[in-house]
Amino acid sequence: MKTLLYTLLMLSFAFSACKKDDDGSVEEELPDVTLKARVVSSGLSNIWEMVYGPDQQIWITERSGKISRINPETGAKTAVYTIPEVVSNGEGGLLGMALHPQFSTSPWVYVVYNYGSPYKEKVVRFTYSGGTLTSPLVILDQIPAANIHNGSRLMISSDQKLFVTTGDASVAANAQDQNSLSGKILRLNLDGSIPSDNPTAGSRVWSFGHRNAQGLVEANGKLYASEHGPNNDDEINLIAKGRNYGWPNVEGYCNTTTEQAFCSANNVVEPLTAWTPTIATSGLSYYNSDYIPQFKNSLLLVTLKASKLVQLKLNAAGDQIESQKDFYVNAYGRLRAICQSPEGKIFLGSSNGSDDKIIEISK
Repeated sequence: MKTLLYTLLMLSFAFSACKKDDDGSVEEELPDVTLKARVVSSGLSNIWEMVYGPDQQIWITERSGKISRINPETGAKTAVYTIPEVVSNGEGGLLGMALHPQFSTSPWVYVVYNYGSPYKEKVVRFTYSGGTLTSPLVILDQIPAANIHNGSRLMISSDQKLFVTTGDASVAANAQDQNSLSGKILRLNLDGSIPSDNPTAGSRVWSFGHRNAQGLVEANGKLYASEHGPNNDDEINLIAKGRNYGWPNVEGYCNTTTEQAFCSANNVVEPLTAWTPTIATSGLSYYNSDYIPQFKNSLLLVTLKASKLVQLKLNAAGDQIESQKDFYVNAYGRLRAICQSPEGKIFLGSSNGSDDKIIEISK
């Protein structure tokens, strides 16, 4: 049933064709503009996060523990810091990163990474000073970790809260256990304390029932997450305060008898869309710039297994996906991270394990 629904859905979408110029750049045709892709930097390894900083540099994490700044014009790489206690085990290592919105006065860099034995995860705030990171402050520790399903996207919201996605760390049942930090989206104050308006007093949990969310973005007062399914039903979810997203009892939509009973009893939120076969949904951004008009009011999703950029056009209310379109299919391999410049250029980060690249998409 899920495969049939997916097939019918995909037949209704228009796909773009891309071509490669003599200089190696890749173009995509849109009605009003031709998109051009240019490799900004290469020779990287497992890019996990990219943030377009207030210093007009692209801040990146590499899973081995390295934090660097990349000049988006020249591609020059400046090492910032290598976190010595990071342990890169399977899918684990140095993962998400966020910069404080008022970076000039609060030069704080938030990162989440895996370490130790037994393997676990922590969120740490560093201070950027003198071109490096200093004064580590542990924001949250003892998050369960594994060699798969660790989350971990960080995002600072418009109301100055830190959101953290966590995976189920290979123990699926923990996603439904609100006393576990696994399989959740967490919400913290920027100092690590628990906000007084969280769904449950004294709990960091904002939503639960997640398998492995690796994309998170806020737009127009709404929170969206991308999530890896098992062998079916990768998802895009609209995240609501205190709600249950079903895993492991529900995969994708509530469309089997057993799932429907669980959804009804547990007030489960169905995804905005789901993919079977899976595409390995990862970094997520919201685009509303005039620079590329056709992307306005869209979620932009990068994918690992499907190796493409996906435009997810939202309706005016932002609560439905009206259409999907694929770009740069198999052009750069697995894509993990995405960010935007203030001008509206888009930057993608690959995660192939060797010679990974940062790619600029412009017009």
